Formats: sequence, C-alpha cells, structure tokens
Amino acid sequence: MKTVIFYEKPGCQGNLKQRQRLKHNGYAIEVKSILSHVWCPASLKAFLQHRPVNEWFNRSAPMIKQGQVNPELLSESDALTLMIKNPLLIRRPLLEYAGEKRCGFDNDVVVSLLQLAPENAVEHCLNRAKQR
Repeated sequence: MKTVIFYEKPGCQGNLKQRQRLKHNGYAIEVKSILSHVWCPASLKAFLQHRPVNEWFNRSAPMIKQGQVNPELLSESDALTLMIKNPLLIRRPLLEYAGEKRCGFDNDVVVSLLQLAPENAVEHCLNRAKQR
C-alpha cells in the first residue's frame, strides 16, 4: 500500500478530514505531530520551499491573529526560526509522499494523490469557519 507521511496538529478536525480523504483514495497514513516533531531549519524548509515565505504560515495561529507575527515582513531565516520555536505557526498539514514534501492540502502532490482539480483540494480551518 502507498504511504503518505502526514504531519498534523493533534485534534485538528480539518486534518482529520484531509486524512480521511487520503485513506478513501487508498493511501496508508503515517500520522506525526507537527507540534512534537523536532524540526531544524533544513528539515522544515524541505516542506515549505515550494511556496513564498508568507504562504508558509497557518493564518489561524493565535500569534498571527493577535498581530504578534506578520508573515509578510519575515525573511526566510526569521520565519524558519520562529516556526521551529512555535510550530502552531506552520501551515498544515505537512505531507511526504514518494520523496516529495509539501505544506498545505492545496498543492500539486495532493492534487495528484487524490486525482482532483486544484480548486477541489480544499484547505481550511474548520474552527475558523465555525467562528464566522
């Protein structure tokens, strides 16, 4: 069976739904906590490098919502340092499949795995939707 390594925030309902979509399409999921994994700049950047720095961030993270962090103003180095110290800032999920690493659920790897049109690879925070 094909295995996807899936780094998530434990308890995140959005990540649960994303994992279910992958399982439904025949993938085994190896779940890891994005919060407890020991990150270094190189290991984290491997997942993020396909996006601009300001898209590396979980826009629902408390530090961003409270204005403590502005992703638009951070350098690559500063962003990685901040995310390693505060993993809630990392855009989720982080995915690894067949040697490819990506962040988010709206990227080329997910589209390929689920055989979706890019606009159907939904990525959003379910808690944020409930708060509206």
